[in-house]
Amino acid sequence: MATIHHDDAADLSLIQAKKIAIIGYGSQGHAHALNLRDSGCTVCVGLHPQSKSRQKAISTGLTVKSNHDAAAWADVIMLLAPDTTQPAIYEKEIAPNLSAGKMLMFAHGFNIRYGTIHPPTNVDVTMIAPKAPGHRVREVFAEGGGTPALLAIHQDATGKAKQLALSYGKAIGATRAGVMETTFTEETETDLFGEQAVLCGGISALMKAGFDTLVEAGYQPEAAYFECVHEMKLIVDLIYQGGLNYMRYSISDTAEWGDYIAGPQVVNAETRRTMKELLRRIQNGEMAKEWIAENETGRKRFMEMRRKEQHLLVEQVGERLRGLMPFLNPVKIATEPPSAAVGAKP
Repeated sequence: MATIHHDDAADLSLIQAKKIAIIGYGSQGHAHALNLRDSGCTVCVGLHPQSKSRQKAISTGLTVKSNHDAAAWADVIMLLAPDTTQPAIYEKEIAPNLSAGKMLMFAHGFNIRYGTIHPPTNVDVTMIAPKAPGHRVREVFAEGGGTPALLAIHQDATGKAKQLALSYGKAIGATRAGVMETTFTEETETDLFGEQAVLCGGISALMKAGFDTLVEAGYQPEAAYFECVHEMKLIVDLIYQGGLNYMRYSISDTAEWGDYIAGPQVVNAETRRTMKELLRRIQNGEMAKEWIAENETGRKRFMEMRRKEQHLLVEQVGERLRGLMPFLNPVKIATEPPSAAVGAKP
């Protein structure tokens, strides 16, 4: 059984006694910084001088320093920049300021697991990884709740790393829901697999395939969108509340029959073999090498795929339908022009 810690296992005063630098102010960075501040901690945000997030952080009342100055000032340094930019930030601005006894923290184990960051042996290296996007970490905390998180200790130079990391977890609200002990390796490999095979890659591919199948068969795109995309949230919310059993309890018997009969035909033996291959590439480092190389060579393939996906029919139909339902608080992101999409004609 997993070891899970709650509020009674964490001493908030430990992290309140430290100076904390949050390096990065994106999805996770803003949530950690604001939650820590609201928990009575001394926090600053580290950003490069040209960062577009600088004014956002300042507008909330947070202190903003350069990455170098933040790392030099802090006792605890939480590195929340994107995975592929962390190594350069670490080497240039954090490593020179890692004196003995400090704690270097991560919210994802990628760079420790794949050896792109090598901390000195005289500092604590830990992880508190919330199991939610940053905006939810902040929203749920502000509502009085918390999002679950994972705890890992890679290096315990002081002998006090676990308790200080748990204190940090309490300050961002994670112990309200539960902080589960794991390792950097387990967190990294399960997180990457979950994103690719299920949460992002799997679900988006399934919804697109369902939508395309109906449209190609002559059904209205709007009907296909409602059936294969819009209703996904309604089903997932039921699973979120009470598991698969509650979802099946809540739907019609006809839908439940379809679950049992059709599900294994879609996610079949071939699908499971593909999942195992994805996991193998994560475990042996092939996936990490490919992603690092993509970033080192200008992200051309990544950007081509992003442009193409932004202008799919399912996205166009969805944007129009969401606009008719303002109670959903629909969000529209900036996209690349269609002419930049892969295969587009000049």
